[in-house]
Amino acid sequence: MAVADKPKTDFRSERMPSAEGQGRAKRAWQAYSKAVERYATPIFGPLVQPVAEKLAGAAAIDLAGFWLVWHLEGGFEGLQRIGMSRASIYRRVALFRRIYNVHPDEYEFPGVTVDVEAYLASSAMPIADRATHPRVKSQIQDK
Repeated sequence: MAVADKPKTDFRSERMPSAEGQGRAKRAWQAYSKAVERYATPIFGPLVQPVAEKLAGAAAIDLAGFWLVWHLEGGFEGLQRIGMSRASIYRRVALFRRIYNVHPDEYEFPGVTVDVEAYLASSAMPIADRATHPRVKSQIQDK
């Protein structure tokens, strides 16, 4: 039988027990992970823990700053306007969602209130040119 004559099979009719299929790869990974944790953690844990703690603190500060600028500058388009690349924004949003389980636009830091109007009215140095901020642009156009 030639390759062209090979009967077509519709695998959709042969459903697997789960999205994991038979689950062999998942079980193998779990066994590997358990072994690594049992043997490597006592050896490498004391070496990795201080580094992980320092990186976690820096990442938390970075994400908090990203969240703040996201809200002050008007979200995705605002971040692009101040010079962030689309790829950088997508990476930060993905990381934020992985850590906080929600999009930065929907997240509210407990105890933190963002007053965009006060930010725009402030005489302090802005993150970007205020004249290009969407709220300021719309106020200028309304006049």
